[in-house]
Amino acid sequence: MKTKTTALLFLIAFSSGAQTNGAGSATAITSGDIESFIRALPAEKVSDLPIRIVDVGGYHVGVYGVFRPKAIKQEANLHQTKITEVYYILEGSGTLVTGGTIPDAKPMAPNSTTLQGPRIEGGVSRHVAKGDVIIIPGRVPHWFSNLESDMRYLITRPDPEGTSRLK
Repeated sequence: MKTKTTALLFLIAFSSGAQTNGAGSATAITSGDIESFIRALPAEKVSDLPIRIVDVGGYHVGVYGVFRPKAIKQEANLHQTKITEVYYILEGSGTLVTGGTIPDAKPMAPNSTTLQGPRIEGGVSRHVAKGDVIIIPGRVPHWFSNLESDMRYLITRPDPEGTSRLK
């Protein structure tokens, strides 16, 4: 799995039109780095934090580690940006709903570009599990309506607006 994860990250970054950062260099994130990062996330809440964000020549590409505990109520999200999210499920399974609308959506925090709500109406449901890749374009509602277990996954976020803070 370690080789697959590392290879997937490079495939996603380079297939999205990314250029190398710096003078002919590339950024590597080892499978050990990924595993350590995600295992260190708090177990009592949903965590979605950057492992690394790089400037790839005019825009940013971020790789985020996510832990999503089954015991926590899941909110539907709508990011009001052009940033696409590419999920790579490392562990766990559940039902992901995409598209449709979020009734009673409210900003996640003051001045946030993310809206949240309790559910999605009219979306498409799909079962996702270890090894699956899901591409969610910006401005598309998404929601884990059911988790069968805790989930750990990576999100790669190509940011054409360059708004992601470099790390």
